[in-house]
Amino acid sequence: MIEVMVVDDDFRVAEINAAYVARVPGFRVRATAHNAAQALALLERGGIDLMLLDHYLPDETGLSLIRRVRQLGHHTDVIMVTAARDITTVRTAMRYGALQYLVKPFSFAGLRVKLEAYARLRRTFEGAEEAEQDQVDRIFGALRTASAATPLPKGHSAPTAELIRRVLSDAARPLSAHEVAQRSGLSRSTAQRYLKRLEESGRLSLTLKYGETGRPEHRYAWSGRN
Repeated sequence: MIEVMVVDDDFRVAEINAAYVARVPGFRVRATAHNAAQALALLERGGIDLMLLDHYLPDETGLSLIRRVRQLGHHTDVIMVTAARDITTVRTAMRYGALQYLVKPFSFAGLRVKLEAYARLRRTFEGAEEAEQDQVDRIFGALRTASAATPLPKGHSAPTAELIRRVLSDAARPLSAHEVAQRSGLSRSTAQRYLKRLEESGRLSLTLKYGETGRPEHRYAWSGRN
């Protein structure tokens, strides 16, 4: 298993990201941290293969944390998972050794393809001490990720998926499955079935809305994928 630490100052976002990681075969969430100091303390205990790191932390930036981690001799791999999208931050993350960069908000499928590419990279290193050019090319190509969008499965119709796309695209905010059903004229069970599949395929982004009591409500927004 690839042991992962999720670092995000927002407890709810960290919970969502950890739940996403747990859905990808071969990955396990070993720890969650909500600031840089906590993340560093957990790294010191060892056993973390990969860190999903937000840039905006309360005590220091994610980039400064990467720099300190490297100065202390830790070799934990890093995937940036952040709303920071300015080119300076992206370039600095590359220079500090971040293997991937995922911009918020994202879907489960968006994170899944990054994790699967990382798993492929790790496999290319297994049992190797030296590399010929073809293996070097495979190593550097392992992180290239294909589109997360996948065809609809059997039993799902393109017109229905298009109807849901229009409803979500026209909405001014993320919608619940109940709201999608009301606006589309579909049954709630049908709306939920399509929303789940579209989210898994990368076409939707999922957020959780917490009320005072009860389970969090799933809310969906169109991610912009065709």
